[in-house]
Amino acid sequence: MIFGSMGVATTAGFARRLATGYQAGADLLMLLRAEAKGGSARHRHAMLAVIEGVKEGETLSSMMERQDGYFPKLLVSMVRVGELTGRLERTMQMVADHYDHRLSIRRTFLIGIAWPMIQMVAGIFVIALLIWIQGVLTPAGGGQMLDVAGLGLRGTSGAIIFLASAAVFFALIAAGIFAARRNFLGVHNLIPLLYLIPVFGPSLQTITLSRFCWVLSLTLDTGLDAIRSVALALDSTDSEYYCGGIKPTTNAIRRGESLADSLRAAEVLPEDFLVQLEVAEISGTDAESLQALAVQYDERAKLAIRTLCGIFTAVVWIAVVLLMLAMMFSMLMQINEARSDALSPI
Repeated sequence: MIFGSMGVATTAGFARRLATGYQAGADLLMLLRAEAKGGSARHRHAMLAVIEGVKEGETLSSMMERQDGYFPKLLVSMVRVGELTGRLERTMQMVADHYDHRLSIRRTFLIGIAWPMIQMVAGIFVIALLIWIQGVLTPAGGGQMLDVAGLGLRGTSGAIIFLASAAVFFALIAAGIFAARRNFLGVHNLIPLLYLIPVFGPSLQTITLSRFCWVLSLTLDTGLDAIRSVALALDSTDSEYYCGGIKPTTNAIRRGESLADSLRAAEVLPEDFLVQLEVAEISGTDAESLQALAVQYDERAKLAIRTLCGIFTAVVWIAVVLLMLAMMFSMLMQINEARSDALSPI
């Protein structure tokens, strides 16, 4: 069995091609066969399995659901809605727009942190080069060169040790991010504390609320019922903390409460957001009001991304400055020690 799930870019492209093909009157099996000719091995394997099921009379959504989590829940649900309403091309177009929006948000963030990352990597290799030079060159009077880096490392072996240490450091950060995304040891329960961090916390929360709004407006606009729409929207945050609010929210909807009051029962969304949602509900239909709110939070998310990029840039620059100060301090200490040795009586 081949494991893996459909990425955001692949999902956007698949939904867009499906919508375009349906609008042109193409046959579903022909579209799926075209999909099975490209992409990763996992993608081709899933498409071939879907084709076999569709040939036997199964629905597209049911076959997608059986592919061991390869297709995102949102995509499967929207395909099912499109099949039931007979508007699969329109539904897929909206899904493609949503995933393109997610790609745009991700691209904006990556572009924002690209330059600080280049500076950080360049700084690491400059220090490694400095360590190597310290071991290769020798002063005219003999002995060893001044340990400018102050790390006690010299030559090729020293440079390799330094680069390996930097690689381990970044690997630990990557592992931490991976563990956080997979809710290792229930770290998602710490999200409320994370949101309390000035500037950083509110920015992170705004980006999450933007995704929640987009999915909720999308699902309601396609005709999906409120219970499944809320469940998909909370699930789209990729956080067990928010998913924990699905049950109390759906129970409140069944009791006949408004969307805002139902989400308030989940106790995972900020009150200011719920107030805006409540006002939006009063001013129009759920789908239309949520679309307007989604656009508003989209603008906030873009500003939040710029803020996060600014924080990352500041952290890199502060690290560089601290490293330079540490190197200068180390040089001064070594010079002072050499001076004391030279002035001490024989």
